Amino acid sequence: MAASREDAPRAPGYAAFGLRAEAEKIEPGLHLVATPIGNLKDISFRALSTLAAADAVAAEDTRVTKTLLAHYGISTPLVAYHEHNAQVMRPHLIARLEAGAALALVSDAGTPLISDPGYRLVAEALERGIKVTSVPGPSAVLAALVVAGLPTDRFFFEGFLPSKSGARRARLAELARIPGTLVFFESPRRIAETLEDCAAVLGSREAAIARELTKLYESVRRGRLDALAAALREEEPPRGEIVLLIAPPGAGAEEASEAELDAQLEAALADHTVKDAASVVSAATGRPRREVYARAIKLAAGREP
Repeated sequence: MAASREDAPRAPGYAAFGLRAEAEKIEPGLHLVATPIGNLKDISFRALSTLAAADAVAAEDTRVTKTLLAHYGISTPLVAYHEHNAQVMRPHLIARLEAGAALALVSDAGTPLISDPGYRLVAEALERGIKVTSVPGPSAVLAALVVAGLPTDRFFFEGFLPSKSGARRARLAELARIPGTLVFFESPRRIAETLEDCAAVLGSREAAIARELTKLYESVRRGRLDALAAALREEEPPRGEIVLLIAPPGAGAEEASEAELDAQLEAALADHTVKDAASVVSAATGRPRREVYARAIKLAAGREP
């Protein structure tokens, strides 16, 4: 997930930690290095050492990573690797790895492979017997999950929902039955309409909007989906990176009203049979499947010419 570092609190220099930029040699292979999602002080000693020792750093956006490396006095060469050049660059990176290079892979911010194109590089490296090592650290998903106040024993990370309302509601209907907290990334300019669709499909579940995590203007807004949707409808679009979290079905949510039930069924019927739509909405609302199925039949009949 991309993250602007303009308002991130300033971290002390690399030397302040008692480490040398000329880090100890690391093993050949692909090293997946987690980087800060905002606050530069969240970098680990091991991450700094790995970035300094690598033969090159493959970065989603070299401009962002250059700022991070310069901040800690690291001069390792940068190579761009992102969704637009992955097919061309991947063979070159694999060739370097097979020749014995030690390469670090970073995303714009957070843990690599989470909503970025690193998966195929890792998969191909493993297929060719190249060692892949994780250097764990910051994650916007986990940072948001632990402060949301929602169940953490099970969660499902979806990434970004579709940008169009119809497709978004259809996907939400598919996710409705998942027995865990739902976690999404969302654009500030779409968050209000996304919340409206979430409320229509998922009912009045508890939710949290985590914004600008670890940065100067970090905030976490909690409430029911319908209340959050109504509030954001009247406000200017928020700024910064957003993680949206929604409670599992039955996690303290009130039974859906008739209007909410119909809205959820309409969304589910757009992409499911009557039988499947009833199952999806029954799981999401906690209502008896027989009751929901009967209502779905009436709604489907009303659609017929």
